[in-house]
Amino acid sequence: MQRTTMDLWVGFFVLLGIGALLILSLKVGNLSTYGAKQSYGLVGNFENIGGLKVRAPVKSAGVVVGRVTDIQFSLETYDAVVTMRIGSDFTFPKDTFASILTAGLLGEQYIGLDAGGDETMLKDGDKIMITNSAIVLEEMIGRFLFDKAAEDDDESF
Repeated sequence: MQRTTMDLWVGFFVLLGIGALLILSLKVGNLSTYGAKQSYGLVGNFENIGGLKVRAPVKSAGVVVGRVTDIQFSLETYDAVVTMRIGSDFTFPKDTFASILTAGLLGEQYIGLDAGGDETMLKDGDKIMITNSAIVLEEMIGRFLFDKAAEDDDESF
């Protein structure tokens, strides 16, 4: 009888530990769906999204206010169309800026929203009109090296 009770408690704690690991792995992988709040969708067009991925955070003032839900290529405008879901408790003016930023030097990319001053707010399905594309590190290094080489050529004359 006592052995059965101990086995039952051990099994209970093992299941509890597995459940905790599952919740932790979903939370770390940004895959959690429990506690989902009401949200609304926004769309933005970017010339270059760099390494932006689906489920990347959307932040404003450093606070996560939403997630990227879809990334498509537009055959009409030849740019990336990024769809994001924003929590309904966060509202932004119509003239909000959306920029693709990088966390740290080589960290993950995310969308940063900078609120404008318009009195009308964005609604579900609205398009963010002012966007800034990602800064690609390789492109910046290439420009720097090309400019340095051009300076050296100018000095030789």
